[in-house]
Amino acid sequence: MNKPVVYSGIQPTGIITIGNYIGAITNWLKLADDYDCIYGIADLHALTVRQVPSEYRQRALSFFAQYLACGLDPEKNILYFQSHVHEHAELSWILNCFTYIGEMQRMTQFKDKALKHQDNINMGLLDYPVLMAADILLYQTALVPVGADQKQHLEITRDIAVRFNNLYSPTFTVPEAYIPKQGARVFSLQDPTAKMSKSDPDPNAAVSIIEDPDSIMRKFKRAVTDSDAEVRFDPESKPGVSNLMTIMSEMGGMPIEEIEKNYSGKGYAVFKSACAEAVIEHLKPVRERYAALTGDKEYLMRIAGEGAARASAIAGRTMAKVRRKVGLVSLK
Repeated sequence: MNKPVVYSGIQPTGIITIGNYIGAITNWLKLADDYDCIYGIADLHALTVRQVPSEYRQRALSFFAQYLACGLDPEKNILYFQSHVHEHAELSWILNCFTYIGEMQRMTQFKDKALKHQDNINMGLLDYPVLMAADILLYQTALVPVGADQKQHLEITRDIAVRFNNLYSPTFTVPEAYIPKQGARVFSLQDPTAKMSKSDPDPNAAVSIIEDPDSIMRKFKRAVTDSDAEVRFDPESKPGVSNLMTIMSEMGGMPIEEIEKNYSGKGYAVFKSACAEAVIEHLKPVRERYAALTGDKEYLMRIAGEGAARASAIAGRTMAKVRRKVGLVSLK
């Protein structure tokens, strides 16, 4: 690894939404020339919620194929499954011994998830941020692409790294947040005050990057706007229309000002259809690539294996330092 490291992990919850695509992946594609980029399928994290094993395996593999279909080049980036690199779990345990219970109990996401899953408030749910810290620190990560809702997790990662470094001398790179200036947040098509989420119970709220064109068109036509029919960018008073304009600008490559000009006086029906068409056209090569990849499982597993080997080589170097510093006996 010769350049600053960028690391990100996403849980394989089935689909990559256009929110993930615009807010994260399109920015990742721009990073590969200037950074060493590592992207993990965070399949261990998702076990905090009960999964149907056969369905979960299929979703995780589909998610990996979606990464590749989006254009993430496995030659330029390291793409792998978290569970294929055992150092994640090992470092997580060691970092647990340098993390305080009160820190975990104060995490906003733990409180939110505990309310949603009251019948399954397990240790993994509480300990989730420590595994996330291990994910990041294993690779001497300089930058972590995060949304506003992930800042707290990055802060605890930084706290753990500084605490360990102060005790044992510099061991981990203390990561910084990478927050894109544009396209960082795409909102629900049904509630434009809430972030677009793949876990939204409303099927019309989110659009997948591999969704069929008819479904995309239908969802955009049903998107929540307002009653004055004016296509104008005003996130405060017109959040629904502004959200659609952001999506159209990102997917169609058209500046916001040009969208306002082109659709002035044409009404929302015309604008929504045009927005859907821009999304459909932009995602056409992604859908085609995804179809080809899912038909070649041997190729997918080869890429996953190669990615895991590359990731493990880096993680192994970090773990050798950690083991030595905390006093574990080495066989070599």
